[in-house]
Amino acid sequence: MRELTVDLFSTVDGWLRGRDSPAYFGYDGPDLQAWIDEQSARPQVMLMGANTYRALAEYSGGDDPSAKRMAELPKVVFSTSLRSPLSWRNTSVVAEGVEVAVPAMKAAPGDPLRVIGSISLVRSLFRLGLVDRLRLLVFPQVLGETGEQRMLVGLPDLNLRLAATEVLDRRLVLLDYTLDKTPTSVG
Repeated sequence: MRELTVDLFSTVDGWLRGRDSPAYFGYDGPDLQAWIDEQSARPQVMLMGANTYRALAEYSGGDDPSAKRMAELPKVVFSTSLRSPLSWRNTSVVAEGVEVAVPAMKAAPGDPLRVIGSISLVRSLFRLGLVDRLRLLVFPQVLGETGEQRMLVGLPDLNLRLAATEVLDRRLVLLDYTLDKTPTSVG
């Protein structure tokens, strides 16, 4: 069975973006870029929602090596508003529900599945119990007044097992969790 990994970038207080925050909350660095490049280089199928697709497709035309790699990767967009053919190559649109398409994708042979951003899709995948791994990259910032889009609001209780941690650029913390599929309990 194919593994489904969700990668999210968050502030310490759980915001996915800030009203006026620059990319990476202004904390870009060589370790972060190396981690992004390493993750992009791995074989994978990218799953995304329409908004993330639109944002990343705009970025995809540049000369940046990670943009070129994203163009090469197979991408599946869950959307009822987008239609094929899309401008970004190696992209297919799935209009059927996530609850049907993703279990079929996980059961089929192929590269691992990965979601970046796409918080509505992420929430659906968590609610359906389809996420195997959650990687949170925590940025050293609190956006109490200007934060937008809380990370994992509205999810059922979940147990996570810490698989690994890493510090990037001496300020970012990567928390790598696997999901414990046993019933949720404290302890």
